[in-house]
Amino acid sequence: MANQLKYDRILDALQELLENRRLQSISVSEIAHTAGIGKGSIYYYFPSKDAILEALVERSYEKPLKTAKALSSQTEIPPFTRMAMIFQACRNSSSEFVRSGESEGSGAQEKAFLHQKYINHIITELKPVLAEIIRQGIDAGEIRFGDAEALAEIVLIVLTVKMDDTLAPSTREESERTIRALISLLEKGTENPPGSLNFLMS
Repeated sequence: MANQLKYDRILDALQELLENRRLQSISVSEIAHTAGIGKGSIYYYFPSKDAILEALVERSYEKPLKTAKALSSQTEIPPFTRMAMIFQACRNSSSEFVRSGESEGSGAQEKAFLHQKYINHIITELKPVLAEIIRQGIDAGEIRFGDAEALAEIVLIVLTVKMDDTLAPSTREESERTIRALISLLEKGTENPPGSLNFLMS
């Protein structure tokens, strides 16, 4: 328990410092000072500052990933409903991150870098979970598509666009029109009725 408390204090310290500072200007010594522990203790838990950042990213998306993994086994819930619930959990976590980085001290470039870290992590972790849910839907005859992994990746592209408009800057209306078109293609490609994938728009 004591070890977990120190571990969390280190992550909390970096998160606090990132509210007003650029990552490259933050030293391990400052993280240790903010956490109220010795610098040597930092290296007991993490080999580098980058490792602390990676752990912070993982912790920030712990809730939606736990939700996703728990839903993957609940086959009584329709697959698209489970995917909608996962999307909502991810968007909530992403919104919290964006709000936490809106202080004046953080530059746009720094925010984009950190947000990209979050996006990369969530997509890497979610792809196999979504593929399993889609595979269950295919086996049950609820989804008509031959490649669960490919469909999971397509769905994650939509999630990425929704969560990170720095990839292809566009107005809200342009993004919605593109996603609506992709939803239409997905519904036709999976032989699902119009509106079944509208959760991707919410």
